[in-house]
Amino acid sequence: MKKQRAELKRRKKKEKFEEKLQRKSQPKDGSLENMTVYVDEFGNLSETPPEPQEPKKKLNQTNTRSNPAAQNK
Repeated sequence: MKKQRAELKRRKKKEKFEEKLQRKSQPKDGSLENMTVYVDEFGNLSETPPEPQEPKKKLNQTNTRSNPAAQNK
C-alpha cells in the first residue's frame, strides 16, 4: 500500500508539472478587446456589442390630458 500511494503521488506530481509547462508555453493575450463583455437590457452577458436602439417617439403634448383647465373647455 505504501508503494502504491507513493507511486500515485509521484504520478500526480508529474502530471501537475506537465500541465504547468503547458500553461506557461501558451501565449497570453490579455488585451482589452479579449476581456470586454457587454450586458444586454435583460442583464445577460455577451461578447458582441448590443445593436443600437432606435430613439423612442415623443408624445404630442397637445393630445395629452395633463392640463385640467384644458379638459373643461
